[in-house]
Amino acid sequence: MSGAAAHLEMWTAAGASAVPLAGDRVTLGSADSNDLAVPGDRLLSRLHAVFERYPAGWCVRDLGSRNGTFVNGRRIWQEHVLADGDEIRAGSSRFVLRSGRAPAGQVTEAGAAPPELTGRERDVLVQLCRPLLAGAVFTEPASSREIAAALVVTEAAVKQHLLRLYEKFGIAGEGERRRARLANEAMARNAITRADLG
Repeated sequence: MSGAAAHLEMWTAAGASAVPLAGDRVTLGSADSNDLAVPGDRLLSRLHAVFERYPAGWCVRDLGSRNGTFVNGRRIWQEHVLADGDEIRAGSSRFVLRSGRAPAGQVTEAGAAPPELTGRERDVLVQLCRPLLAGAVFTEPASSREIAAALVVTEAAVKQHLLRLYEKFGIAGEGERRRARLANEAMARNAITRADLG
């Protein structure tokens, strides 16, 4: 995907316009200091998301926004590779990537299948992802304490299950963001579906 002619079709309450993707990094938000500022969008965080160009093409990453960033209707939790025609929603604004050249014809293989899960690991994942149904916005996955209360087990037991799940899903590192990455990976690999959360 060449960045030279790449642009975003921007659809806001004010109508449609074309925004060139100049440089290697384009910030999006409601603050005027952004490369792509949409001050009239009250659902957009001040610094909402960033588009970044790599040699292979453009990616988008949410910057901890309140209402999330969505690609083709799915909320993203980590950097997301964009393809020509992908729709990005942030706040009440909509953007469509136009890469400026036809796809190269390379086919990406299907993502990894979900790992084998025990019944209890599956229960923990369902509780972890359950906030998805609480409203239109999946702000944070459930905490260890919330999962323990829902499953009537100790918080220590939940943490042990989470450690095994991080290993099974290949989620490395430390910190609170690991739970969000695990929830995202579980949904992306269809280990848990929206039907499971109902």
